[in-house]
Amino acid sequence: MVGYNIKNSSELASYINYTNLNNMITEGEMREFLEKAKELNFNSVVVSPTYVPLAKEVLDGTDIKIGSVVGFPLGFEDSETKKAEAIALVESGADEIEMVLNLSHLKDEKYSLIEDEIKQIKEAIGDNILKVIIETKALEDYEKANAAKAAEIAGADYVKTSTGFMTPNHIYENVNDINIFQKHAPKIKIEIFGGINDYKNANQIITAGADKLGSDQGYEIVKRYKDLRENTQVTPKPITLTKKD
Repeated sequence: MVGYNIKNSSELASYINYTNLNNMITEGEMREFLEKAKELNFNSVVVSPTYVPLAKEVLDGTDIKIGSVVGFPLGFEDSETKKAEAIALVESGADEIEMVLNLSHLKDEKYSLIEDEIKQIKEAIGDNILKVIIETKALEDYEKANAAKAAEIAGADYVKTSTGFMTPNHIYENVNDINIFQKHAPKIKIEIFGGINDYKNANQIITAGADKLGSDQGYEIVKRYKDLRENTQVTPKPITLTKKD
């Protein structure tokens, strides 16, 4: 796989949604996470609803967007509950909403219910970004295609591959998912989450066509890349040219 040519660490960070959905994190630890996000200027942070107001406070004055989750992590809440959660998150400062698809509806092929739920939430949050998490690890390829198509029809901005609560996909599974989305829902944007823990993985996913990467290791990925490509100092040895006799 030919790699996409990332120009610098700033460009790499612009692809990454730095994520921390630890349900036992303290406020002090969350502040530290958010300061790391500021240091490297990620595209966004994704935090639990509890910490959206804090993220808004700490990231004020930056271009970093704030994302949070609805119906997380199982997605089996009713549509009205999900919509109310989404509205509350936007009111508290979230720019991006990540809703978990109702997998029972998907397994039963109740696409009209899926589309109606997504449409309701998108209309409720207006111009804010809506991402639909479909948990591809639990799905057959045809189910992934139908989920992405439903999300596109209903007006979602992104389809996202995972909540992070299942075993991460292998790189080839992620690329397969991207191919499916591009073929069956060509207008929707794609975010890959899970299994991205170094620059090589990130570069492969970008090359394959993902629009964004979600990772709880975003800081480590960008920092290592920055240290390797931008902070390496090499002092050349002096060269003395002598004339041969």
